[in-house]
Amino acid sequence: MIRRIISAVVVVGAVVAAAVLTGAGGTSSGKTFRIALDNAFGLTKGGDLRVGGVKAGQTTGFKISKGPECQNAVADGPARTCAIVSAQVSEPGFKSFRTDATCAVRQQSLIGEYYVDCQPGNAPQELRAGATISVRHTQSTIPADLVGNVMRRPYRERLGLILAELGTGLAGRPDDLAEVLRRAHPGLRETQKTLKILGDQSKTIQDFITNSDTVVAQLDARKRDVARWITQTGRTAQISATRRNDIAAGFHKLPTFLDELRPTMVDLGNLIDAQTPLLQSFQNAAPSLLEFLQRLGPFSQASRPAFKSLGQTSVVGRKAFIDSAQDVAALKQLAANAPKLGKPLRQFLQTADDRRRAINKDPRAAYSAPPAPDPNSNSPTARKGFTAMEAILNYVYWQTLGLNEFDSISHVLRIAAAPAPTSRGP
Repeated sequence: MIRRIISAVVVVGAVVAAAVLTGAGGTSSGKTFRIALDNAFGLTKGGDLRVGGVKAGQTTGFKISKGPECQNAVADGPARTCAIVSAQVSEPGFKSFRTDATCAVRQQSLIGEYYVDCQPGNAPQELRAGATISVRHTQSTIPADLVGNVMRRPYRERLGLILAELGTGLAGRPDDLAEVLRRAHPGLRETQKTLKILGDQSKTIQDFITNSDTVVAQLDARKRDVARWITQTGRTAQISATRRNDIAAGFHKLPTFLDELRPTMVDLGNLIDAQTPLLQSFQNAAPSLLEFLQRLGPFSQASRPAFKSLGQTSVVGRKAFIDSAQDVAALKQLAANAPKLGKPLRQFLQTADDRRRAINKDPRAAYSAPPAPDPNSNSPTARKGFTAMEAILNYVYWQTLGLNEFDSISHVLRIAAAPAPTSRGP
């Protein structure tokens, strides 16, 4: 019986479509597709073709077919008949249909206007021009006006007769009936998808139930803590309610704070970008640093006795510093009067070491003079003689050589001895 209904509807659609288009017609430059539908009721030539709700073309023709595009996934029984709707996509940017594209017949208004709405899909392979979207990827619609008519007499009596005969007509084709009902209403398809997802997640749901029992058991074992937490939460809510104005002010100031924080976060991002080369250098130096730390371990172990000895020495040194406090105080008192002696002493030493103040000329002074820019260098402006300091040191040197004879044979120290005077009484 259902076959007669579907065939009658298809025949009516074929009579309305006098000109059948199988591809892109005329001189149009749009991309043409064919859409297989169980029911093309309400569609007309020149009707809207929408992609994602946006008008992208129009329907250009209709025909009927019993080809593979009209058959269910499980072929059982005689070949099924479906309507083939030719559609042309003329708007740029909507012509890239994929192999998993889907289409559905939608009702545009309550006066019986219908259109085809398609989703281009996400498959990697693109659908070629002139290809057919099979009936397994399409959905028909249930006209609301026909549903309303069914509730009126005599249509409801006729529907009763159809339902009475429906079991006999589809006794051997339950799969086909289920497929037609699934494609006839999108909600059934989505429900089937939901049930399939739940079926695939049965193990997860089972684990969730098991874990829920474990969680409930733990909560029961610590029900006092849970009750305390609920009590504390209630108190926290009460305290928060008393400060709701402050909390509201905080949320009110939050957008301004976030706006002021944005430049800081930008600077922080720039800092992180600038640190990237440094971190890469650290990464490259990580093996050497690791080797250094590994070698540092034995060195640290070997230095333990030295640090221990240093610690013992610091104890002795601390005692020495404490004991020398009086000497440091005495030196401090002596240093208070040191500038009075230091200035004349400095002037004396500087004068004694100035070659310009030399009195006697001595050629030997030219050989022993220090190099320039020393003030006592053998420069043209310097006097050719020894300074007073050099004269004193020369005296000590030559007096020592005069008392100590030294040659290649012997070294003699001259000593003059004199008898000590004896004291005599009166």
